[in-house]
Amino acid sequence: MKPPGPDWTPPPRESDAPRQPRQLRRILRLFRPYRGRLAVVAVLVGLSSLVSVASPFLLRAILDVAIPDRRTGLLTVLAVGMVAVAVANSVFNVWQTYLSTSVGQHVMHDLRTAVYAHLQRMPLAFFTRTRTGEVQSRIANDIGGMQATVTSTATSLVSNTTTVVATVVAMAALDWQLTIVSLLLLPLFVWISRRVGNERRRIAGERQKQLASISSIMQESLSVSGILLGRTMGRSRALSDDFAHESGALADLEVRADMAGRWRQSTIQIVMAAMPAVIYWAAGMVGAHGATISIGTLVAFTSLQQSLFRPTVSLLQVGVAVQVSLALFQRIFEYLDLVPDIIERPDAVAPTGRARGEVRFEGVGFRYDNRQERPTLQDIDLTVPPGGSLAVVGETGSGKTSLSYLVPRLYDVTQGRVTVDGTDVRDLSFAALADAVGVVSQETYLFHASVAENLRFAKPDATDAELEAAARAAQIHDHIASLPDGYATLVGERGYRFSGGEKQRLAIARTILRDPPVLVLDEATSALDTQTEQAVQQALDHLSAGRTTITIAHRLSTVRDADEIVVLDAGRIVERGTHEKLLALGGHYAALVARDTGAGTPENQRDVTGQEPTDRQAEAELIT
Repeated sequence: MKPPGPDWTPPPRESDAPRQPRQLRRILRLFRPYRGRLAVVAVLVGLSSLVSVASPFLLRAILDVAIPDRRTGLLTVLAVGMVAVAVANSVFNVWQTYLSTSVGQHVMHDLRTAVYAHLQRMPLAFFTRTRTGEVQSRIANDIGGMQATVTSTATSLVSNTTTVVATVVAMAALDWQLTIVSLLLLPLFVWISRRVGNERRRIAGERQKQLASISSIMQESLSVSGILLGRTMGRSRALSDDFAHESGALADLEVRADMAGRWRQSTIQIVMAAMPAVIYWAAGMVGAHGATISIGTLVAFTSLQQSLFRPTVSLLQVGVAVQVSLALFQRIFEYLDLVPDIIERPDAVAPTGRARGEVRFEGVGFRYDNRQERPTLQDIDLTVPPGGSLAVVGETGSGKTSLSYLVPRLYDVTQGRVTVDGTDVRDLSFAALADAVGVVSQETYLFHASVAENLRFAKPDATDAELEAAARAAQIHDHIASLPDGYATLVGERGYRFSGGEKQRLAIARTILRDPPVLVLDEATSALDTQTEQAVQQALDHLSAGRTTITIAHRLSTVRDADEIVVLDAGRIVERGTHEKLLALGGHYAALVARDTGAGTPENQRDVTGQEPTDRQAEAELIT
């Protein structure tokens, strides 16, 4: 399945009508773990509805018997009974509201955690093609938009259904003819509500897409990187204008959503207000033909009629809310239905003890998309012995980084296999593979937390002494100790309180804490200046000691001492050997070195064979 992109929309499906029952069943399954609490809610709601129906009958007895016959004792009992009904109703309502809200919030919690956990299993390609704001909007806005429906729908359905049934029975007991008159307009109400629900559901889908767009704009433009880019490019006003445009579109959708069906629903309100007059008229017409209806019966019936219309309209509004929520549930289910490309096998291997660290690429081929004309990698056969070092170099787009992604299984090979200690990485459990393979990339990510918390992300139970030892090994302890708050210093958004070299050394310290036997260095120093690179390289040398190391090299000066260097071109290995051997061949590698060292002048040729690089070489390396 192709992961969705920023403007992704679901593929065409069958019409909504046959899909809705299946979707409703899927929603109802979310409530299954809480059916015990829902049963208690149903009982409380049923009791509340039944008790409330008693009030009109007490009122009729007061008007037709207690007051005309001046029976003060009966009047007192009936009045106290009406007060008791109100008190009982309040108690039942508070209790069932607590239970239903608790169930609804637990369902939303289950949804949020299910979506988050599922996204954790999605391949790296999903996140490279999907805006972060879009993902955040699905979890926050879409699930948040369902809160009212999820927390109150079950209660409203049971409460209003019970009230409607009990009220109709009570009305029929009072006067069946007036009951028929009262029920004649219910089909019209149902038709109007269904039309309103369909319209609001369509608008709700558009509204959530617009919210996702705004979330993406805020996430991208209000980050540290976004602010820096906007100001240095003089685009702050343009960004504000873009946001204003998107916000205006959202405001228009909010108005449309609020006004959708208002005129139709106003018709229902008008009919409800007119129905008592219709009942009085009908009672008068019945009386004109000889039948009589007592004043108490008429007042009680009118009260019941209003009690009938209120829950009926509430039921119809629940239907509208459910229709709107279906659009939100559909967006959530779209994420939950995405099939992860990389999954842990049921019989995954979890070796005991520390891995030796032998890495093999056996006939490896890889492509990001089946529609891709040329494979990104093909016919890759490599062996890195335990504790050995392999460097991978080549032009941009030759497949170096793609090769490094296959070892920690950020992507799966499409041909051949990658093994660690003879076991296919696809057969290893995720935990075992993470323990065996560590990655230090060019783009270092730090959380907005303290230095200590960022380091402990690799090893939550690490002691302070272990943190300090790792930081010393990464050549960063002295700098951390010089800060006012030391290891409690907040690193800031994406680590912007630290320089590039400092962040890189923090990442190295984090990997040292993890202590993996296999290390993948993906252009870990390419974005650094020469002086900072030397400090980071010292930390990397300490990290690499005794480990199997695969280095993806941008600067060739970092790979001279590798046990083996392979040169990739168009996804294939075109040369392999030591630094001296490849230089002597005068092929691709020699050309790369010559370019990096300033067109291969005699002076700079001496540099690449082991002498200190000149400033000109450093400049060339930075450009490369």
